[in-house]
Amino acid sequence: MNNMLSWSLKRLVLNRHSWWVAVLWLMWILPAQAAEIRVAVRNNTSQVQIGSSTTGVVRDSRGQTVMQLPELQPLTVNGDNGRLELLGDRNSFGASSTFWLEPSNGGVVWIGDRWYRGKVKLVPGDYGVTAVNYVDIDDYLYSVVGSEMPTSWPQEALRSQAVAARSYALYHQGKASGRSFDVNSTQSSQVYKGLQGEAPSTQEAVDATSGKVITHGGRVIEAVFHSSSGGHTENSEHVWSTAVPYLKGVPDFDQNAPVYSWRAQFSLEDVGARIGYPGTISAVEVLSRSPRGRAKRMTIIGNAGTLTVTGNTFRQKLGLRSTKFDLSVSPTGISVAGNGFGHGIGMSQWGARGMAESGQKYDKILTHFYNGTRLGSMND
Repeated sequence: MNNMLSWSLKRLVLNRHSWWVAVLWLMWILPAQAAEIRVAVRNNTSQVQIGSSTTGVVRDSRGQTVMQLPELQPLTVNGDNGRLELLGDRNSFGASSTFWLEPSNGGVVWIGDRWYRGKVKLVPGDYGVTAVNYVDIDDYLYSVVGSEMPTSWPQEALRSQAVAARSYALYHQGKASGRSFDVNSTQSSQVYKGLQGEAPSTQEAVDATSGKVITHGGRVIEAVFHSSSGGHTENSEHVWSTAVPYLKGVPDFDQNAPVYSWRAQFSLEDVGARIGYPGTISAVEVLSRSPRGRAKRMTIIGNAGTLTVTGNTFRQKLGLRSTKFDLSVSPTGISVAGNGFGHGIGMSQWGARGMAESGQKYDKILTHFYNGTRLGSMND
């Protein structure tokens, strides 16, 4: 396994990605940023493979140097019962409650299947090992912007995404006391693909907005976002039950989104299996909706009685793009016609693109989607 990983590391650096040399050049010329964010890029997995593009220093929980890791040489970290074991190709380098790997000379780290800027801390998770990438926040955002939004989109849309993502990360960093990380790398926080998510356009967007955050009442906001609302965003309390003053519904400009409208078909048997209804379904009804038409409570009716579920549960079980839908039931199945993609709260990414294409600047885009906010500096 380790020989294969070593070969993969070398192949990735030398052959596979033509942008690698350009990325290294950009890393060398870009100045270091001031703030650092902790991102869980692997969470509670039985083992993690790590490596470094340059010679790396491996340290244990006491800060003692375990080894100098040669460039492109893989290591495996196993986690069990709150302890970690560091394994090389044929031998163990010992156990510890934590391990650090920090590249030298501006190198980058390999974690699992991607390259990342910064360094990595390995900590025990509930069921294994968690790999936490410690990275300067703007370096992190270079990737988040390109992981969350197409890099070819208008610069003002990308800048909107950069400021929203910076605000979201800092908000959660302020709530992370006692945790080993601030955010994770998936859609449950913000998608972060390491160097793979970066592009010159995302670096431009982050650099042009460096330090900018969205504030409400003098505090950085939780700047949530989604792909497309289907015409109008939603108040937070109508989806998540908690009213947030800056997360109010506003008109969207997402009509050109490919997910603005969509359709899906399911057999009654498929719906029953996915929802967990034990009998034969005869009807599916929406009991209540939000003011903008999102399903809040639903009922499934059949020969085994009535089952009530939330609109979010129905969406998740059937893999629908949003809870903004209408449905019709026939003897053979269910037809669903919906709008938008995502929870519909905060900034619509397709709406940001639409506003950018109409000539709006990123600050106007952000204050449109986040009610009563202003732009400030993370250093204020």
